[in-house]
Amino acid sequence: MMFRMPGQSYLRQLPPLQDEEIALQNSLKRDVQKIAVEIGIRNAPHYENLKAARTFLETALTQAGYKVKRQEYKISDKSYYNLEVERLGTEKPQEVVLIGGHYDSAFTSPGANDNGTGAAATLELARIFAQKSTKRTIRFVEFTNEEAPFFWTEDMGSLVYARQLRQNQENIVAMLSLETMGYFSDREGSQKYPFPLGWLYPHQGNFIGFIGNLNSGDLVRSAISSFRRHVHFPSEGASLPGWIPGVGWSDQWSFWQQGYQGIMITDTAPYRYPYSHTEQDTLDKINFDKLARVLAGLAEVIFDGCGVVSSMTYLEQIMKEVERLYPPVGGGFRGVVKPFVFNGYYVTWEILPNQNLTPEPIPTLHPRSGLKVKFASSIV
Repeated sequence: MMFRMPGQSYLRQLPPLQDEEIALQNSLKRDVQKIAVEIGIRNAPHYENLKAARTFLETALTQAGYKVKRQEYKISDKSYYNLEVERLGTEKPQEVVLIGGHYDSAFTSPGANDNGTGAAATLELARIFAQKSTKRTIRFVEFTNEEAPFFWTEDMGSLVYARQLRQNQENIVAMLSLETMGYFSDREGSQKYPFPLGWLYPHQGNFIGFIGNLNSGDLVRSAISSFRRHVHFPSEGASLPGWIPGVGWSDQWSFWQQGYQGIMITDTAPYRYPYSHTEQDTLDKINFDKLARVLAGLAEVIFDGCGVVSSMTYLEQIMKEVERLYPPVGGGFRGVVKPFVFNGYYVTWEILPNQNLTPEPIPTLHPRSGLKVKFASSIV
């Protein structure tokens, strides 16, 4: 088992939302409103609603500029569909990073959090990457039939999909399952765990979790490391045996059955969320402010995993990272600027007096901020 994760969980007051995060917050709320309120209960017994959810997602993905591929399969003469879109990688198109979430809900639950948040998050990330060029292929999948009675059966949508991937010998290098992501509480005792994890993790349910099986330990560590570098939000991670209750409770389980690495990104569902699989799983339970922060961080995780082809110069990319870590105040930088890791290098710098400076070869002076950037030793 693997409990120790790289980096540190953010434990201070959350900073104000950036403009992009506010837009993301509003878009997420609209999408979950559509899925969980206007459509509502969506599963095999409520087949027409399940079709309506699929139609909404397919239309939204098409409007984002994708050509949607349907994977159809039948249960009792009824058709069910997984929806797939992708952006082909520019350098390693055969290596696929896959992000997915299921769009059905359980029993008579409207499924706002489980899993309207995961379905909407998959859609929003697909929109973010619709015009991005990445070195690896990036694929987004909306899965059907994750919930009972299909959970962990031959007819589970993601298992049908993952089996087809294995038959086609596709190289899925990472699978991220977005599952029940929008409920957070600062109340002590609001977070529960299966034994013996309660001895090792916090008892406030205010973090986002990165969970994988033992075979997916490297992916858990790389994903949470990236998340912690890019976003100020609490996070916890673990690589655990699949038999521990909760570890395999979503679509990443299907990919494990086919030998792929997969992790679940979650608020931990029933271990925190008291309304899971009930009629009280409604829109008002979701903290869209925090969900937007999580999703902005996951976009950066995917950027790192896919190798985004940037139109910025290398120095401009560094400056963007510096300004994210230390927002300029009154024309200068705030506080002590510490070294950080960028693209495999330790980067250090000096704060210089504001003046008109001309760019030089690295180490270089950035003209906008009076910042002297130095590349130190490589760590790769």
